[in-house]
Amino acid sequence: MTVGDATPTPSIAIVGAGLGGLVAARVLHVHGIPVTVYEADPSPESRTQGGRLDIHIEDGQAALAAAELTAEFRAIIDEGAEATRFVDANATLLLDEPDDGSGRRPEVLRGDLRRILLDSLPDGTVRWGHKVTAIRPLPDAGHELTFADGSTAVAELLVGADGAWSRVRPLLSDATPDYAGAVFIETYLHDVEHSHPAIATMVGEGGMFALTPGQGITAHRESGDILHAYAQLQRPSDWVDGIDFTDPAAATARVAAEFDGWAPELTALVTATDTAPVPRKIYSLPDDHRWARVPGVTLLGDAAHLMPPSGDGANLAMLDGAELAMAIVEHPDDTDAALAAYEETMFARSASFAVQARHVLDLCLGETAPYGLMELIGPDPVDAAPIG
Repeated sequence: MTVGDATPTPSIAIVGAGLGGLVAARVLHVHGIPVTVYEADPSPESRTQGGRLDIHIEDGQAALAAAELTAEFRAIIDEGAEATRFVDANATLLLDEPDDGSGRRPEVLRGDLRRILLDSLPDGTVRWGHKVTAIRPLPDAGHELTFADGSTAVAELLVGADGAWSRVRPLLSDATPDYAGAVFIETYLHDVEHSHPAIATMVGEGGMFALTPGQGITAHRESGDILHAYAQLQRPSDWVDGIDFTDPAAATARVAAEFDGWAPELTALVTATDTAPVPRKIYSLPDDHRWARVPGVTLLGDAAHLMPPSGDGANLAMLDGAELAMAIVEHPDDTDAALAAYEETMFARSASFAVQARHVLDLCLGETAPYGLMELIGPDPVDAAPIG
């Protein structure tokens, strides 16, 4: 494949239309390099895309700048959403950090961010409803992808941007994600100013953390008068598996029982949910996950360095995508040199962030909760005072 009068470029396939894969596709497009993204979802609207993300200057915003989407990004920022509150199990205020307007880590909805990335790509770049079921290395070079509908495609350069349970990863590594010992049960409350005013007041305009050793409840205000919450629990995997989440009422009651004695404003983030509770087991790859160079294939984002949630995952995935794309641009005659250069930087960065992510999870649910996390992200705590 040749772009204008440039050196012939390999056919590039990205598996996964998450933020990292789309940033890679967009940066390649900016530089005139065609790419195809294969996504299992049947359409962009087929499932929700998660809640808010704080986008960091040094990685997420840098990636969006490389994608020439800074203006579009600024248009979707939720002003005021960087506010942070900590409360104890009685809903007593421990720390109140308003959004100071500095915008170092502005908040956006993941779905909005994905939309501006999708809108920036030529029609047909993303092939929806293409779930990869098998990948076969070809004798000479490249890989053949087989999809659930029986169709196939060939790529000279294959990028696995397909998340925790990547189908591309086994081409490079035998590592599989391990349960990190915690589960986050996701809930949503709608029309909160009218239906749940006390809860809305407690949460405030940004994020709220109520954390104790072993368990906690967090929530974030989202546009559309929505609270997006998680009940966070350090529990064995079989404890989670023992709850029948196909019975939403029973599952809600079982999770709420773990917070017996907590303030009703807090437990209502579980019991008053307008959606069925969804368990999100936390998994991670080894902190130092890496692989030997395999011609024509690499990974980015969670496929490469799955780690506990710490506010860095989406930012790292986008930076991976931008740096991978730029490495391809800068090594037009040598794909493997491009991949080697990208991986060398990515391996070192992700190992450091993985250690930090485990530390953050411990600050959230370990023996120092909530004070360790408060010290990490906030100023001196306020004198304890009830909210309302």
